[in-house]
Amino acid sequence: MSGLRSNLGLCVLRWSLGIVILIQAVMFVLPNAAHEFSRTHMPGFVRLLLGCGEILGCVLLLIPKTVSRGAWLLLAVFVMAILLHLLHGLYGTGNLVIYAAAAFAIAVGKSG
Repeated sequence: MSGLRSNLGLCVLRWSLGIVILIQAVMFVLPNAAHEFSRTHMPGFVRLLLGCGEILGCVLLLIPKTVSRGAWLLLAVFVMAILLHLLHGLYGTGNLVIYAAAAFAIAVGKSG
């Protein structure tokens, strides 16, 4: 019974993370987000690289055979985004930390 609950919990976490991040990532790569991102003074390709990495990670996360790969890719993207935020003095990274923890839990849960 415990294993079933654990699998159900990971499945709910996987789908909720995948759908939420996919929606946010699509909105992040759209041209409307370019103005907001320009305030970071980073090149525009960084926004596209992070956004496309999130989209790819989400797609992989939502395909049963590639869940682990998608979770590890999302974790890498979130860690990179956290580091970029911190290096630019933007300390509101709470959501990113939670997303990274969820991706890590999924990756480890599916690897074992």
